[in-house]
Amino acid sequence: MREQTKRHSLSLLESPIPEALRRMTAPMIIGMAMLFTFSLVDTLFISFLGTEQLTAISFTFPVTFMIMSLAIGLGIGTSAVVAKYMGRSDFEKAREASTVTNYLAIACATGTVFLCWLFLDVIFRAIGASESILQLIRQYMLIWLPGSILLVAIMNSNSILRACGDTKTPSMLMAASGLINAIMDPILIFGLGPFPALGIAGAALATLISWVIGFCYLTHLLIVRLELISRVMPSRSALLSSGREMLRIGLPAAGANMMTPLAAGVMTAIVAGFGESAVAAFGVGSRLEPLVTLLILAMSSTLPPLISQNFGAGYMDRVAEAYRLATRFIVGWQLAVYIVLSLSAGLVARVFSSDPTVASVIQLYIWILPLGYGAQGIIILTNSALNALHRPFEALYLSFARFFVFYVPFAWIGSRAFGVTGFFLGALAGNLVMAFLSLRAFNRALTAESMRGETAKSP
Repeated sequence: MREQTKRHSLSLLESPIPEALRRMTAPMIIGMAMLFTFSLVDTLFISFLGTEQLTAISFTFPVTFMIMSLAIGLGIGTSAVVAKYMGRSDFEKAREASTVTNYLAIACATGTVFLCWLFLDVIFRAIGASESILQLIRQYMLIWLPGSILLVAIMNSNSILRACGDTKTPSMLMAASGLINAIMDPILIFGLGPFPALGIAGAALATLISWVIGFCYLTHLLIVRLELISRVMPSRSALLSSGREMLRIGLPAAGANMMTPLAAGVMTAIVAGFGESAVAAFGVGSRLEPLVTLLILAMSSTLPPLISQNFGAGYMDRVAEAYRLATRFIVGWQLAVYIVLSLSAGLVARVFSSDPTVASVIQLYIWILPLGYGAQGIIILTNSALNALHRPFEALYLSFARFFVFYVPFAWIGSRAFGVTGFFLGALAGNLVMAFLSLRAFNRALTAESMRGETAKSP
């Protein structure tokens, strides 16, 4: 196990940056593509139940994404700490950090889920859900919410594997989980064979089943086969040292990621002012976005281990090259994706809704917001890179500025002036401004870390 882990580490420190990025990102693209495709299939099955059910799922997005953001943030902290030790070839310390961060992630998830459970109705009433929609939301969330603890554990375990240079296993697991979910969806939603029709609750149960299978597999892999997580509880000193280091990065990173669902909640509340059809369309667009920005999300998972390991080894020139190549490629790629997507906007809208009002808003969403996904990629990759450099509070400040200084305020101003069209145009403008500021922030951080490294080398 240790020799296998060592080979992964050396490849991130010695391989040419383009090759390392390509080798790590390709499996993630495949896994995420399948996962998000099956997620869209999930939304499609729910849309067959009616506009109310589709609206209910759209309302759940801020809360479900908040849990996912917690998982992403804790995973960033885990990846940064474990990868740093891998870059220094301190494999025992990396194993200790993997063990501690795994338990911490589960504990943090349990506390967050408990709070969401207590205030479930309050949260959804606050973002504009009617009583009839709230009943449907409860059917879904009372299954999804407690099961999401497994989601956090799965995503944190995947971060441990990626920190060691293994992106194939997480991508295969994502694909398998998505496939299981897609297979179980029609069986449990509509009631096929001996199974009763559970409606929207069936969609949540299908997701839970896929998580249980994924959690069992990863637990066996990390503890028994690879021994990356110890079977014995770490010592108090290990808990304090590794836990403190992980939380120092993980909590600000989780806070930064949680701003996304908070902003989504505010955006949903703004859209709710234009009616339930607009909410349903916005929900479809929000679920379409991860598939359209697939490469951004894949690189945001693979860039941090590459940067963290080279940062730990003191190779700042490789850090700069990795960031530069990733951001430039993303901008060009997302422009090409936008051209294809905008030309097929009408077809996509009709696939997800037969309601002409909903379809027209979906089409409007596709014509405007994806134009800024390249800028959004710069923002996301910058935050990932700053966390990998162990500068989580800078990433947190940038996330706050993005959502609550530019993205949401610009969208609100646009909505007041030009309705739904202005809402989308304002959000686009917010992303463009923030991308420019993110580039400047990373260059400042890179210069500061390089100077610190040179100072440390001086006699």
